[in-house]
Amino acid sequence: MKEIRIENLHFRIGAKEILRGITADLPADRFVALLGPNGCGKSTLLKHLYRVHRVQEGRVHIDGMPIDAIPLRAAAQEIGVMGQFHAVDFDFSVEEIVLMGRAPYKESFEEDTAADFALVRTALERVGMADAAQRSFNELSGGEQQRVMLARCLVQEPQLLILDEPTNHLDIKYQLHILELVKGLGIGVIAALHDLNLAAMYADLLVVMKEGRIDRIGTPQEIITVDMLAHIYGVRANVTYDAAGLPLIDYRTEQLT
Repeated sequence: MKEIRIENLHFRIGAKEILRGITADLPADRFVALLGPNGCGKSTLLKHLYRVHRVQEGRVHIDGMPIDAIPLRAAAQEIGVMGQFHAVDFDFSVEEIVLMGRAPYKESFEEDTAADFALVRTALERVGMADAAQRSFNELSGGEQQRVMLARCLVQEPQLLILDEPTNHLDIKYQLHILELVKGLGIGVIAALHDLNLAAMYADLLVVMKEGRIDRIGTPQEIITVDMLAHIYGVRANVTYDAAGLPLIDYRTEQLT
């Protein structure tokens, strides 16, 4: 999987236009971070990439194929998704939730194998949840659920991860751990993030959205500027650079009006 091409993508709910002509070529083999204020359309755009929303107007292609033409099983084998909300109706164990990541490779009623369980154990170890395999998923904290859902993505063995606010509910230790983990997988990642400093640390490419449109695309060094912070977020801040040349934002408290 190499490229996602989005052309003139619009999306409306009733009379409200959520996406307003999104056009972009996104690499599907690098770490891409979607940035922007709440309500700018990040989650809605991601939901088009994993087909929760159908394309109303415009086009979305993955490696030249219309996204709606890709068989669902093939898409599930290629793309792992971690959304923002993880409520489940039944009392599944953590192990059972993670095993669901193997479903795209199974026929109806096919049993899980020793290899499947080995993948689950490894994935739970990688996200720091190995000791919770037999716990009820619904009894976990929000941050623990986030880590379990990432483990489920890992056992899918995808070529692309789509992550919607993956650091929500996590303390800083696990924010860094999770982003370091997905960065090191060697596959494509498209993640909506709200922490700009973390985005600058881990993403290869930043896509900044505002009011349903893409405002700018570039490297962290190109995108994280005083002018961007004022224009997109309405905040004053200083931008410095670390030893590797990555931008660091030092926020002030006053809000622009």
